[in-house]
Amino acid sequence: QVQLVESGGGLVQAGGSLRLSCAASGGSARGYGMAWFRQAPGKEREFVAAIKANSGTKSYSDSAKGRFTFSRDNAKNTGLLQMNSLKPEDTAVYYCALGRVISSSLASPNSYTYWGQGTQVTVSS
Repeated sequence: QVQLVESGGGLVQAGGSLRLSCAASGGSARGYGMAWFRQAPGKEREFVAAIKANSGTKSYSDSAKGRFTFSRDNAKNTGLLQMNSLKPEDTAVYYCALGRVISSSLASPNSYTYWGQGTQVTVSS
C-alpha cells in the first residue's frame, strides 16, 4: 500500500513562490503516473499537473502553464511542484496522487488510486 505525504505549503504574498513536495512510502512510485490536484473551498478538485510513469511526459493545466514546474525523482520516490508568480486564486489545498493512468485520463481525479492528505497553500493579495 503506497502512502503519500505532501509538504511545503504555507502562506505567501501574491507574486511569491512555494515548492511543494510529495513523498511516497510503502512501495515504489515508479510505474505510476504522478499528479497534483487542488481544491478550494466550495469547489471541485482541480487538475494542476501530471507526469506520466514511463515517458516522463508532463501535462499542466492552463492556469499552471508557465508558472508551475513539476518534476519527479523515481529513485527518491518524490515529486516536486515549484510554483512561481502565485496568485490569490491559487489558494487551495494541494493534493499529490499516484495512479496507473493513460494519457487521455491524466487530468481526471478518478484515474488515481493513491492520495496524500493535502497541504494548504494560501496566497494573500
